[in-house]
Amino acid sequence: MVEELLDLLIDLEADADTLDRPILYVSARQGTATLDLSTPGTDLKPLFETIVNHIPAPEGDPEGPAQVLISTIDYNEYVGRIGVGRIARGTFTSGMMAVRCNYLDDKISPPFRVTELSTYMGLNRTATEAVSMGDIMALSGLPDLSIGDTVCVAGTAQPLPFVAIGEPTVKMSFSVNDSPFAGREGTYVTSRHLRARLYRELETDVSLRVNDGETPDAFEVCGRGELHLSILIETMRRQGYEFQVSRPEVLFHFQNGEKMEPIERLMCDVPQAYAGAVIEKIGRRRGTLESMAGLDRVRLSFLVPSRGLFGYRSEFLTDTRGEGIMSAVFHGYEPYRGDIPHRSVGSLVCFETGDATQYGLYNVQDRGNLFISAQTPVYAGMVCGQSNRPGDIVVNVCKMKHVSNVRNSSSAEDSLRLVSVQPLTLEESLEFIDDDELLEVTPKALRIRKRELSHDQRAKATSRKKNQE
Repeated sequence: MVEELLDLLIDLEADADTLDRPILYVSARQGTATLDLSTPGTDLKPLFETIVNHIPAPEGDPEGPAQVLISTIDYNEYVGRIGVGRIARGTFTSGMMAVRCNYLDDKISPPFRVTELSTYMGLNRTATEAVSMGDIMALSGLPDLSIGDTVCVAGTAQPLPFVAIGEPTVKMSFSVNDSPFAGREGTYVTSRHLRARLYRELETDVSLRVNDGETPDAFEVCGRGELHLSILIETMRRQGYEFQVSRPEVLFHFQNGEKMEPIERLMCDVPQAYAGAVIEKIGRRRGTLESMAGLDRVRLSFLVPSRGLFGYRSEFLTDTRGEGIMSAVFHGYEPYRGDIPHRSVGSLVCFETGDATQYGLYNVQDRGNLFISAQTPVYAGMVCGQSNRPGDIVVNVCKMKHVSNVRNSSSAEDSLRLVSVQPLTLEESLEFIDDDELLEVTPKALRIRKRELSHDQRAKATSRKKNQE
C-alpha cells in the first residue's frame, strides 16, 4: 500500500518535500494511529503530533488589508447567503465595509456591510466580532455571494485565483404530480411549493441550474450528474415533497458542427475476480479502459460518457458483490460515441385503479418481472413491472377470483405462489424509465407511470406515429 501511495504521488508530479513525509497507519473505526505498523496504536495522539510538527502554519500578512476567498456557501433564512472561507490576509470585523470581486470577472460589487461573522470550534459555528488571517470564517451581508468570489475590505479589490466551477452535464424535468394518487402522501404538492424549494436549493448548491419549463407546473433542473440530481430528489422526498421527474438527459454541445458529449473519468477499485465483469459492462456503455494496476485488488481507470453511468452504480455493486469502490469526475467534452442500448423490453402497465391482488399478480408474473406485491395500490397507466418481450403489455393486477359453484381444495388456493419482489431504488428507477414514462416521487413510495395514463390515448398516439413514419 505504501509503494502504491508513493507511485500515485509520483504520477501526480508531487515535489520532493511532499514525498519526504512521515507515513501513519490510522484506523478510523478503532480511533488509533501509529507510525510503525508492527506497533499497534492506542489513540490518535501520533496523528495530532504529526500535524503540529509537519504541517506549516498559514502564510500571509496578518496586518494587511483583509482578504478571503469564498470556498463554500451556506444559507440561513434570517441572514441569507453565508460565505465560508479561510482568511488569506488581514482581519475581518463585524460591521466593516467590504467589496466582492472575482478573478475571472472585472466587475466589483458596491461596498456592503458585513452583518455577521462566525468562526468554527470543532463542528460548531459560533458568532464572533473579529477573525484573523489563517482562520476559517463565515460571513453574511451580500445576497448573491458565490463560490470563487473574493471578499476584500472596501477600497482594496484584489481577487484571488481559483478553479472555475464546471457547468452542469445532465438535466431532468421536475413537475407537479398529476397522478390519481396526487396529494395523498406528500405535504408539499403544489407548483408554488416545488418552485420555492428548487430555487431555494440554488442558495447553497452553486453547481445546480433551475429554469422554468414549458408549462407553469414544470421546471428544468440541470446538475453535474445523475448522482447529483438523485441526492436532490431524495432530500426533497424526505422533506415531504411530492412531485414527478423525467428520465435524465445529457446536455450536448456542438463544436464546429460536431456533436460533443460530456465524458467522465471513472475510477474503480475491485477484487481481481470481478475486474472482467466491470470491464465488460463499461465497454457496453461506450467506455474505454485507460489503465489497470494492482494484484489482489485492481484499480481500473475508464473514460466513459456521462450517459453511460446512468444507473450503473447499483449494477456495479451487484457485479462486485458489494466489495467494489467507484468514483467519477468530469473529464471534458469529446465527440459523440454512439448510441447506448437503454432497454430492449417493454413495461407491464396496469389496466385499472385499485389494489393489486395475489390472484391478479399470479396471472401476470409469467409475463415479466414484477415491481409490486399484493395489496399495493395501483392506478391505470402505472408501471407494475418489466415485460419479458419488446413493447408494453397492459395487465390487470387487480383481478379478483370470482366465487363459483365449483368447490376447490385448499391446496389449490395455496398453490398461488408469487415470486419474490425487489422494489426498485431511486437510481434503478431513473435508469429504467423511458422517454414516455415518468417517476412519481412521494415520501412513502416511488412509482413509475406512463406520461399518458389512458391506454386508448397511448394506442392512438402510437398509431399516429407509425402513420407518420
